[in-house]
Amino acid sequence: MTSRDSNIRSDVDSGSPLSRRAFATAVGAAAATAAVGVQAAAPAAAAPSTPQRGATAERPFRAARGRHARRPNILFILGDDLGWADLSSYGAPHIRTPHLDELGRQGVRFTDSYSGSATCSPTRFSLYTGRYPGRTKGGLAEPIADRSVGLEPTHPTLASLLRGAGYATALIGKWHCGYLPDHSPTRSGWDEFFGNFGGALEYYSKLGLGGEYDLYEGDAEYKDLRYYTRILTERASEYVSRDHDKPWLLNLNFTTPHWPWIADGDTEAGAEIVRRIKAGDRGALWHADGGSVEKYTEMVEDLDRSVGEVLKALKRSGQEQDTLVFFASDNGGERFSYNWPLSGSKSSLREGGIRVPSVLRWPARVDGHQVSDVPVFSPDWTATLLELGGARPDPAYPLDGVSLAGYLLRDEAPKERDLFWRVRGERALRRGDWKYYRGRDGTDQLFNLADDQREQADRAAAEPQRLAGLRASWEKTDAGLLPYPTGS
Repeated sequence: MTSRDSNIRSDVDSGSPLSRRAFATAVGAAAATAAVGVQAAAPAAAAPSTPQRGATAERPFRAARGRHARRPNILFILGDDLGWADLSSYGAPHIRTPHLDELGRQGVRFTDSYSGSATCSPTRFSLYTGRYPGRTKGGLAEPIADRSVGLEPTHPTLASLLRGAGYATALIGKWHCGYLPDHSPTRSGWDEFFGNFGGALEYYSKLGLGGEYDLYEGDAEYKDLRYYTRILTERASEYVSRDHDKPWLLNLNFTTPHWPWIADGDTEAGAEIVRRIKAGDRGALWHADGGSVEKYTEMVEDLDRSVGEVLKALKRSGQEQDTLVFFASDNGGERFSYNWPLSGSKSSLREGGIRVPSVLRWPARVDGHQVSDVPVFSPDWTATLLELGGARPDPAYPLDGVSLAGYLLRDEAPKERDLFWRVRGERALRRGDWKYYRGRDGTDQLFNLADDQREQADRAAAEPQRLAGLRASWEKTDAGLLPYPTGS
C-alpha cells in the first residue's frame, strides 16, 4: 500500500467490512481529487455574519485532523423556499428553530452557502448531478411545470454513484425532477422513493397543480390524507431507525414552508383550496389570497420540530456519530420569508434568491460551535459527499462542484474559484468577495459582498476592469451550457 493509500484509510475508514472493490473506488476518488486539487472560494471575514442567540460563541472553522471514521451515513435535508434568515440562528427575530439551531451548534454553520439556482427543480438538478442546471435539458426548466422534461435516467447522480460504491439510497419527499413514466428517483439511483413528483401540493389531499393526486411509494400511488409533513417525518424516522447493513444516503426533501400556506390543523383552509382546484382554478395552490407572517412562522417552526424528530430517531438508532447530517434550503425565500439584510427573493439571482441557511454535523469527524464564511454552492456538496463515500465521478459527466473534503477533514486551505449562476433574464458570478450581477433590465452591476451584503452600492463604474473580467468569465462558462429554448 502506498503512503497516499494509507492516508486515505486513516482519513475516512470504511467501517465494517470494506470490499476490495469498494476500497479501490475510495482510493480512486481521493486520488482523482488530489490530482485536480481541492478548490473552494477564499473565506471572507472570520467572524460569523449573525451571532447565534443564546449559544456558545462560534469560532472560525478548523478541521479536526487525525481522527478515524468509517464512511458516513448521509442524511441530506432540504427545506422548500426557506429564506436565508428564517432560522433564529441566522437572525430571524420572530421565528424559533431550536432543533436546527442545535444542529448547527453541534457542527458548522455556513454563512455564505448558496443554492445551485433560484428555483426548486434546477437546484435539485445541480445537487443530484453536481453540475450546472444548464448542462441538461431538464435543468433549463425554471422550474419543471409539465411532463415534457426531467432528469434523464442515463445521467449519473449522487445516488447512483454512491449506490455503486456500496450505499443504500432513498429519497423521501419532493422530487420535482420529472414525472412518470419516464422520470423517477428509482430510475436515477435511489433504491426507495416515497413522496411527491411535482413542485407543490395541498398538504392534506395531496392534490398537485393540475389537480392530480401526487403521493407515491415507488411508482405507485399511496393513499394517506394526513398532513404531509407528519407523513414525511414518520417515513424518515423509520428509515434512519432501521438496522442497516451498509452505509446509506437519505435525501429528505420537505415541502415546508412552500405554499399553500397551510399549517398542521388547518383542515378548513385545505378543504377550500381543494374545492377551488376541483372547480378548475389552476392558481389555487399559489394561495395568493392567503398566508401571513404568522402562518409562515408556524410552518417554519413545524419544519424545525419535524427535523428534530428525525434527529431523535437517528440518535436512538445508535448511528448519530457516524452520520453526516446536512440541512439547507433549495433556494431563497418567498413572500413571507425573512431575508434581512439580503435583497431579492426566490427566482432572482440577488443574494436573497440564492443564499440559503446551511448547517453540517458529523460528530465523528467535525467539531461543533464552528462557523464558515467560505462561499459554497449545491454542486460542491455533491462532489464532497461522493469523495467521503468513496465514489468516483463519471468522467463523461464532469462535475462543476468541487469537493470540500480537504477543507472539512484535512485543514486544507480553500482556493479561490468562481461560483456561477444563470436564470432566464439574469446572470451572476461570485469570485471571492466580488459579485457580478445583471438583472432583467440588462444593466451590469458589481458588488463587494464583504462590505455590502444587501447589494446596494454598485461598484461597476469605479471598477470597470474587475467588472469586465468577471463578465468575461461568466460568458465563457455560459458558452459551454445548453441555450434556453427560443422564445422562452
